[in-house]
Amino acid sequence: MATLSQANRVVVKIGSALLVDRASGDLRGDWLRSLAADVAWLKGLGKDVILVSSGSIALGRGVLGLPRSDLPLEQSQAAAAVGQIRLARAYEEALDPHGIKTAQVLVTLEDSENRRRYLNSRATLETLLGLGVVPIVNENDTIATDEIRYGDNDRLAAQVAVTVGADSLILLSDVDGFYSANPVLDPDAKRHEVVDQITPEIEAMASDGVSGLSKGGMITKLLAAKMATAAGCAMAITEGSPLNPLKTLENGANCTWFTADGDPQVARKRWIAAMKSKGEITVDAGAAKALECGKSLLPAGITHVEGSFGRGEPLAIVGPGGRKLGQGLSRYTGDEARAIKGRRSREIEEILGYPGRAALIHRDDMAL
Repeated sequence: MATLSQANRVVVKIGSALLVDRASGDLRGDWLRSLAADVAWLKGLGKDVILVSSGSIALGRGVLGLPRSDLPLEQSQAAAAVGQIRLARAYEEALDPHGIKTAQVLVTLEDSENRRRYLNSRATLETLLGLGVVPIVNENDTIATDEIRYGDNDRLAAQVAVTVGADSLILLSDVDGFYSANPVLDPDAKRHEVVDQITPEIEAMASDGVSGLSKGGMITKLLAAKMATAAGCAMAITEGSPLNPLKTLENGANCTWFTADGDPQVARKRWIAAMKSKGEITVDAGAAKALECGKSLLPAGITHVEGSFGRGEPLAIVGPGGRKLGQGLSRYTGDEARAIKGRRSREIEEILGYPGRAALIHRDDMAL
């Protein structure tokens, strides 16, 4: 069974009900400070941590005096705009005593469906993690409409986990795992401690009524599990309301672990290799050897660029003898790639008029 101490990169999803008191609409400060202590514990073990947090609308509606019932879209977006400031500040104040810097990252469904935005999001998150920052991710409710919404933070958290190559995703929930039926209604319902494969039988057990409290119920959590595990990321569902919920999980709290299908980096490479290429890059012998040693592909090693492609689209990588070496996601358009092929990275800004990325295809975006 997976454990947090074994993970290298952890994504934690926090729902509104854990952060905001339902009766008063106030932040649950003691709980948030205990979560911050758990994050500091993981950071102390050398782990990368990303928090995917709801709560902006719940906080904002209290400030604006809006009713607790369902709000029209415009009022929800206004509440999000007000509440997001308070949500970000709350995390900053909770983590600052531990010497941990935070960053706010707001996304919509379009940001993962559009390859260019996806790569931008991935690069930003990777840079923040490399600097030791804990990103606080939320759906951009201020601008999101139904057409560009995730609609729930379970699937958003899974998408974030896939984007950054996390190996553990923790859904802090209002239920302590995945049950065979609604445990409130069925005394014979059994909690699954481990789910190795999401079979049709497992899917049939998931219904909006299993949890009874969380928005979307177990269906969205199962969709999140499918997405995460296919990308090599294990996922746990556990009760989030106790203080120090992550340490409580590590110490044996009730939960359900969905086991990963391989390693996240291997899964990502497999995904890239399966794409249909939009163009072709020919490299010289020196670049081909560098790629075999795990290096990124720099413009200097490129001898020919073929095809019309956009940033983030898959390209076939061909060696000097015409043999296909692999495939990768381009960080430049076809026209830009042709302009900088064979040139040193330091020349990119002069050629393109802006300081681009050093690699045309980064090794993390490449499958050989």
